[in-house]
Amino acid sequence: METVAHHGRTTAYRKAPGDGSGPVALYVHGSGGTHRLWSHQYGPEGPAHPAVALDLSGHGDSEDVSTTPGSETLEAYAEDVVAVARVTDADVLVGNSLGGAIAQWVALESDWQPDALVLAGTGATLPVFDGLLAWLDDDFERAVDFLHGRDRLFHANDESLRGPSRDQLRAVGRRVTRRDFRTCDQFDVTGRLSAIDAPTLALCGEHDRLTPRSDHEALAMELPQGEFAVVADAAHLAMLERPSAFNRAVEGFLGAVLGD
Repeated sequence: METVAHHGRTTAYRKAPGDGSGPVALYVHGSGGTHRLWSHQYGPEGPAHPAVALDLSGHGDSEDVSTTPGSETLEAYAEDVVAVARVTDADVLVGNSLGGAIAQWVALESDWQPDALVLAGTGATLPVFDGLLAWLDDDFERAVDFLHGRDRLFHANDESLRGPSRDQLRAVGRRVTRRDFRTCDQFDVTGRLSAIDAPTLALCGEHDRLTPRSDHEALAMELPQGEFAVVADAAHLAMLERPSAFNRAVEGFLGAVLGD
């Protein structure tokens, strides 16, 4: 892992140089995740090289911040993304769930602008089930179990995916994961999407119950250069569950809009 210092902290990221051609894609994980969620994207079979995946503050190898959930946390995470984007000369942001919210926030609020966006498992709002918020307060294992119910994080009942996913949430821990989900619950850029002028793909897992198809269709309709696509036989973490299909969708989109 490499690191970049900014705003009094360090943010860790992993970069895969590939063959050095094409756009640099920067991958942003969601709530309770780390860069490891993108191992099929920044690896040799990924859709864009070179590629970068970061750990947001408080996740994985990145130093934490003391922020309250909501816009304060969202802004801190956006600072992480912009710092890594600048040091790696990133061209494209690919964000899942909270990572997609951060990508939208960067496009709307920062002075660094991506050439294209991929918003996967996300929306202009990200309301969170009240029960999950309560379990994140006082019963973390129940929250982990809920997220691994059918058609939430994953569609298939595949323990080779679910086991590491559970372990990752536990490693990030209750406090940071709670902050992430409460930040999602307060996120709302409804009515502002017309200000995002970068070509954007809204990419949905077919069975995703956390951020359903309608959220992605709305993104594609409201964004000036929005497109919509579905990854079949997948739920919220389509990049892990169906990596080849996810990568083909991203690669096709980037090739069409960036000419690579």
